[in-house]
Amino acid sequence: MRAAGLIPVEEALKRVLDGATTLPTEEIPIAEAHGRVLAKPLASRRTQPPADLSSMDGYAARAADLAKPATLKLIGASAAGRPFGGSIKPGETARIFTGALLPEGADVVIPQEDAKAEGDKIALPAAKPGQYVRKKGLDFAEGQVLLDAGRRISARDVALAAAMDHAKITVAARPRVAIIATGDELVPPGSNAGSDRTIASNPLSLAALLRTENADILDLGIVPDDLDATVSTIRKAHDAGVDILVTLGGASVGEHDLVAKALNAEGVKIDFHRVALRPGRPMLLARMGSTRVLGLPGNPVSSYVCALLFLVPLLRKLQGRTDFLPQPESAILGKALPQNDHRQDYLRAKIEREPDGRLKATALDRQDSSMLAYLSGADGLLIRAPHAPAAKAGDPCAVLRFGD
Repeated sequence: MRAAGLIPVEEALKRVLDGATTLPTEEIPIAEAHGRVLAKPLASRRTQPPADLSSMDGYAARAADLAKPATLKLIGASAAGRPFGGSIKPGETARIFTGALLPEGADVVIPQEDAKAEGDKIALPAAKPGQYVRKKGLDFAEGQVLLDAGRRISARDVALAAAMDHAKITVAARPRVAIIATGDELVPPGSNAGSDRTIASNPLSLAALLRTENADILDLGIVPDDLDATVSTIRKAHDAGVDILVTLGGASVGEHDLVAKALNAEGVKIDFHRVALRPGRPMLLARMGSTRVLGLPGNPVSSYVCALLFLVPLLRKLQGRTDFLPQPESAILGKALPQNDHRQDYLRAKIEREPDGRLKATALDRQDSSMLAYLSGADGLLIRAPHAPAAKAGDPCAVLRFGD
């Protein structure tokens, strides 16, 4: 049964993502591609290797000459970038180095440690065709699609795309995200804050997460608990044409929670305002023209959890990623947990790999949504469904591991 005014996590995520389409594309140098999302399938512009190459330092020869051990005449050398211009004829061999083109006529490489040289006479053991030869097209062929659209480019993918002879690639544009932190009590780090002040850690945490997800950030600073100031700052985000506005704090329903009031003052309709999850219940979603507004709670753990569950999938979908949805993993409980209530829980947990390969998740003893030390010390979130029955150690569960 749904608690009054609360919507399930799955429904909230569906509404956050509803209508989110891939942003326009741009072409960027391959040197800047790491972490970006490929907008078009990438086909190779060349065959790799482009010819038969040696995989060893040694001697190139004809396997027909080496059906049994033989002594061959040395007629030249082939090095990477400096190929041997002639061809290997019966009874001949050429010195060859790793990565060098196999001379015409040769079809085998003998490692140098297996050879005995006396002047231009090279004694070689018996060998079979293709030994220590990297055949043309061993890795990939011209025209072959190796990277699909919607893929986030890894460091390994950068190497592959470069080897495919792509100097530039087409990627989705970076989402533009504005951040507004609200609250009279907030001060930046290093302010020598008194006991009546709170260090504004949320904007820094969120910005770090946004950079990881390729976002361009517009930091609109800390706004006091004043309706006019909140409205004015929200207008700045709207005028800047950002794709997403994230507000931190002020999303609840107290006297000093002004985000919803400011949005209403601007004629913005709130889609939802409370979600059946813990931590993070006072989260809101609104649409301000083409800008999605995510109002995250002020408690730092609640803010971070909501960003992982809702903001990150939205950023990924806007960039066309195929893996934009959260991907829980199966695990077993490290210790017993009581029956859950009507909210879906995301418990900070230590997550370890058991000797049998299974993940074991142990919920941390303290789960207060203000406690950043426990968030920093956790490996991920242990998910407890609404109304989940009591569970004992060893029972199955689901976890979301932190990507960093």
